[in-house]
This record gives sequence, structure tokens and C-alpha cells, in this order.
Amino acid sequence: MKKNGTKRKAIEKQQPQEEEEEEEEEAAKKVVTKPKAAKPVRVPKPVVQPDYFPDKRNLEDLWQQVFPVGTEWDQLDLVYQYKWNFSNLESAFEQGGELYGKKVYLFGCTEPQLVFLNGQGKVTVIPVVVAVESPFPPSDKIGVNSVQREVEEILPMKQMKMDWVPYIPLENRDSRVERLKSQIFILSCTQRRAGLKQMKLDRLKKFEYCLPYFYQPFKEDELDQSTIVSIIFPAEPKPVFTEFDWEFDEVEEFTDKLIEEEELSTDQKEAFKNFLKEKVREARKANREAREARKKAIEEMSEETKAAFENMKFYKFYPVPSPDTPDVSDVKSPFINRYYGKAHKVL
Repeated sequence: MKKNGTKRKAIEKQQPQEEEEEEEEEAAKKVVTKPKAAKPVRVPKPVVQPDYFPDKRNLEDLWQQVFPVGTEWDQLDLVYQYKWNFSNLESAFEQGGELYGKKVYLFGCTEPQLVFLNGQGKVTVIPVVVAVESPFPPSDKIGVNSVQREVEEILPMKQMKMDWVPYIPLENRDSRVERLKSQIFILSCTQRRAGLKQMKLDRLKKFEYCLPYFYQPFKEDELDQSTIVSIIFPAEPKPVFTEFDWEFDEVEEFTDKLIEEEELSTDQKEAFKNFLKEKVREARKANREAREARKKAIEEMSEETKAAFENMKFYKFYPVPSPDTPDVSDVKSPFINRYYGKAHKVL
């Protein structure tokens, strides 16, 4: 009995183990093998192309730094509405150029002209740069004159807040100015546009009528030695504007003609004749004094200064043609102003 009971217990113990093993096998069959997760695909980063900015030329802003003397304040923005190309001015200072290694003084001016861009004509304010090759400043004065002004004035530059200052090329902008031996000087104006509102009209207009002044002692000024006198006679009901040439005109005959043309009334004849004679005397005296001053200046001048005046040269630079600016080739002129006369070379 004991023996059979032990055997039965052994069989009962074995059956649960077999059942567990069968269940594990069944469960194993039901397990679905999960596929391995796919590795993320690496998307290459887009290659960013670096921005390339053309290197600025050493004298690229030279023409912009030169003050355009005599330009109306409300016209200044029009001067810079185009990106004018003055590479001809820049190359003049490079080796082999007209101004290489020379001491030069630059001033700007503007010339309103009808020019064409993309086949369309438009009156455009053209910037021009004048270069004076000289060992010393050509002048420290400014002329103020216009058709509207009765009297011409020759003023010190500093009175109009103008002066010759050294131009610093871009590659030297970080250097100490006093250590640089500049060969390029520009006419600069420190008057700020913000201060114009507080300025009196007459003072404001003086800036617009400014002309760079130059006195050449070896060349007789044609205007100083002219025999023509401009007359503004304060008659009623309106002033008489005329010109009298004392070399060809006769006072009595000239006055009678004005009366005949009803420019002058008969009762003002004697007053006009006296006024005219006085203006002629003043003009003759001015001519005589100008000749004497010129003669004295030459006598007191050193040989070095004489040589400098005789060798002084003027260059007039216009913008070179470019796709984005009007073509000014047909409007170039050698004339600078009444003081400087004509340029030796136009570029």
C-alpha cells in the first residue's frame, strides 16, 4: 500500500511539471517576433553657401567725401540717387595714373544736364570732381556770386564752414590721422543740414551761390579787365538793368536810347548819367588796382611759389558709364567756373 501510494504521488508531481512545459511551448509558439526598429535615416544638412561681398576699393568713397560746392541743399539727395562710378578718379591715384604720388586738392560741384538712362531723357544733377595738382592749397577763399546778387563777395573758407582736410583711404581708417602723410586733400563743409532751419535766408543762399575761388597771378582776369559795367539803376516805377561798355558806348547817346525804349524817363536822365559815370570810375579803379596787386604779388613771390603756380594743373572727373547710371559722355565740358577757367584735362 505504501509503495503504490508513493508511486502515485510521484506521478501526480510529474504531471504538473509536464503541463507547465507544454503550456510554455504553446505560449512560445504564439509569441510573434517583433521586427527590429528601423534606424532613422540621416538627412544631410543643407549646405549653406556663404555670402560673398566684394571688397571695397581703397578710394571707393572718395567722390562722396568731397563736398559739392554751390549745390542747393534740397538738391543734395538727388546727387546721390545713383551709385555713380568714379573708378577713373580712383585709378588716377594708382601707379601709372595721372595723379600717382602727387599732392592733390579736390573739390566737388554739380551740373544739371539732360542725360539718358534706358532710352529715357531726364534732367539729372551730375556730380563732378575737380582735382588741383599743387604743392599747397590753391586757395583759402570762396567766391559768392549769382545773377540775383548785386555784389560779388570773396570770403574766407572758414566763414562758410569749409576747409581743406586730409582724405583717409579705407585701408588706413584705423590709423592715427596725424601719423599719415596724406597726399590727398578734400574740400569739406561742416555745416549740417539740421541747422538750416535756424539759418537766415541770406546766409542760407550764400552756400548755394558759393564757387571755389582761385587767383592766378600770372593770368590776367578777363572779367577784372573787362570794359563792361553792369548797371542796376534804382529808377521808378522799376529799376533799370543794363550793361555799359566804356570802350564802345557814349554816355549821352546810351542814355537817350534808354529813354527812347521807355526804359528810363526823361526827368531821370541827368541822375542816370551821373550814376553811370560813377560806376565807370569805380570799374576803372578796380581794374587798375587789380593790375597793381597782381604785379606786386609776382614781385614778392618766391621762385618756388612761381614755379608752383606755373605748373599747377586742373583735372575734371565725370562719372564713368555703368548699366545703372545715366550716360554723361555727351555733356562733358572743360569749364570749371569763372575763377578756375578751364581744366587742363577732362576724364
